[in-house]
Amino acid sequence: MTSDSVKEYIRENFKKCVRFSPDDDGTLIGLPYPYIVPSPDGHFQEMYYWDTFFTCKGLYLSGYADIAKNCTDDMLYLVEKYGFMPNGNRTYYLGQSQPPFLSMMVRDVYEKYGDTNWLKKAYETLKKEYNFWQTKRITPAGLNRFGVNMEYIDDCEKHYNSICKRLNFKVECKSYEEFAKNFLSDCESGWDFNPRCNMKQSEYVFADLNSNLYIYEKNFEHFANVLKMSEEKNAWREKAEKRKNLMNKILWNKTAYYDFNFVQNSFSQVFSAASFYPLWAKIADGERARLTVERLSEIEFEHGISACAKNVSPCVYQWDYPNGWAPLNYIVICALDNYGYKSDAVRIAQKYTSAVEKLFEKTGTLWEKYNVLTGDTDTKSDYESRVMLGWTAGVYLFAEKYLRG
Repeated sequence: MTSDSVKEYIRENFKKCVRFSPDDDGTLIGLPYPYIVPSPDGHFQEMYYWDTFFTCKGLYLSGYADIAKNCTDDMLYLVEKYGFMPNGNRTYYLGQSQPPFLSMMVRDVYEKYGDTNWLKKAYETLKKEYNFWQTKRITPAGLNRFGVNMEYIDDCEKHYNSICKRLNFKVECKSYEEFAKNFLSDCESGWDFNPRCNMKQSEYVFADLNSNLYIYEKNFEHFANVLKMSEEKNAWREKAEKRKNLMNKILWNKTAYYDFNFVQNSFSQVFSAASFYPLWAKIADGERARLTVERLSEIEFEHGISACAKNVSPCVYQWDYPNGWAPLNYIVICALDNYGYKSDAVRIAQKYTSAVEKLFEKTGTLWEKYNVLTGDTDTKSDYESRVMLGWTAGVYLFAEKYLRG
């Protein structure tokens, strides 16, 4: 009965997470359509970027496809307004985007509704977002990094003091601006904060980001084909192939894909769930996939996927061992399934759904993150795990359906 109880709780509470704010209100940026926020009340009372992709997976499975489409249209509106999709619809989130998932959301909407006229408009807007990543976040290595829109950052010292307090560590840096360029990049990565780049985020190209952009290029190829734009279709195919080749050349470190420091010509020293993104994007060949999967045990624990393998760090990072997050479980399940590792994918899905169900039975609610060693909310973090529906609900419903076949 726990599974049925969780699903009913999600269906009922999704309705409580819908907001409609067409006008700007203080820091809140008005949006033309009703949208979903991660929690019924308390924290997170705005629409976030990458969170919403995973939440929408649950909206579709709960019969709320209209809300998922509204969220997608709201994001397209924000891209038209700002030239990129902000972290969320708050003015203080204009300093960064988040991992790009909008083309995936557009594809989901098109596959649901089949509206070619809508797709044509969405495709043109998506190209503007892609241009943001290719102009504002490109590196000399030819791949992309996370970054910061410094024109929206007005007080770097304030960010320094706030983030050092969160990390419980005084970070050494040449200037507050340098600190902001590094650590606010973590905010754009969605992994705020994490140990992957040894506090040199601006010097790295990222396995997860470039996997997402590869999916954008493949989606654009598909959209151009649907829209009968043969020249654009071929151009997108070439861009995707170029990115795949660069990723296999630059990010592959003999046994897995790693973030790469293009300034110091060195790999990250931290193995993380981000190494599975190229399998999710279907970039890896069979041998690379096999070698990556051989390392699954480094991030898989009794209650699911840890953000990172166990490592030594001076800071308290919440996107680190032993914390489990819904989106990373989703990515790993899909990555394993893509290459035929069905039993591994099923095992991860079972661990995730069981963890959610046990916590729901104990607390009567869903949570933002959890400890993959204990299955509880005793996370290593700068703040305690918060009550959340959002992506926890979306990934739970996805995993539960996956287990049912």
